[in-house]
Amino acid sequence: METLDVTQIEPRFKHPTIFEKFDNLADGGAFIINNDHDPKPLYYQLLAERGQIFTWEYLENGPEVWKVKIDKRPPNADETIGEMVTKDFRKAQVFKNFGIDFCCGGKKTLKEVCDRKGIDATLVETELSAFKEEENTYFDFDTWELDFLVDYIINTHHKYVKESLPFMVELSNKVATVHGGSHPELVEISKIFSLLAKDFKLHLLKEENILFPYIKELVQAKKTSQSLSLAPFGKVDTPTQMMETEHEKAGEDMQVIRELSNNFELPSGGACSSYQILFKKFVEFENDLFNHVHLENNILFPKAIALEKEIVFD
Repeated sequence: METLDVTQIEPRFKHPTIFEKFDNLADGGAFIINNDHDPKPLYYQLLAERGQIFTWEYLENGPEVWKVKIDKRPPNADETIGEMVTKDFRKAQVFKNFGIDFCCGGKKTLKEVCDRKGIDATLVETELSAFKEEENTYFDFDTWELDFLVDYIINTHHKYVKESLPFMVELSNKVATVHGGSHPELVEISKIFSLLAKDFKLHLLKEENILFPYIKELVQAKKTSQSLSLAPFGKVDTPTQMMETEHEKAGEDMQVIRELSNNFELPSGGACSSYQILFKKFVEFENDLFNHVHLENNILFPKAIALEKEIVFD
């Protein structure tokens, strides 16, 4: 990486030279400045004139030598995974392929997640860049009215969960009973999923009977320019935070099940049809959970919070 020795530059040309160097950087490029004092004034000037498009990292902090690495951040460097999927839902499958949680973990940037999981971010970005905007034929959920989105979530994802959970709990208990002796992880999987099912049923009830009706009231109040009475739970961010916490717990439970089952891999010696069906249902359920939670955490809840701020309350 190139180092610019600022001490060798005439004082009146120092900042212009550094700015020129920065402007000529490619997105994602970086250089190091070497100085004989803290160049913090440059940081504030760069921030004022170029905005938050760079990172500033001290490599040496004096007292005689100061070295700072300046990176030119690529466009959308702060864009979260959830925001990326909101703009183009096809990218959800890319994240899924890399084992990246775009729903419960959707508020993190790609770099943050890749650094934590030890994934090469360049590989992920290459997969993501394969999509072109005009090819997007998926539903544009981000443009939907919130009451319509609520109905879609209930009629698609809630319906799927309600229909799937009883069968999956029964099947996981059966497989654990029959094969738990030779595969003890199945017993633990059955226990975890049974608790997940119990908790998630209550979760759906709270959404359908408390949170979602209130969101629909917000939409109606906005459309009719009418005032609204404050809900018994207070502001909408109270229940949405609770729902997000419960989403995260469900995602963590499924991650544990995935790990215990070695990514839903069937035993090498073969497996009965119930065993095979159970693991296929786990994959299907996890995919639906990711999509379901993404719609709520990254689209519905933030927009409901923003909408509530526009409403006049009695």
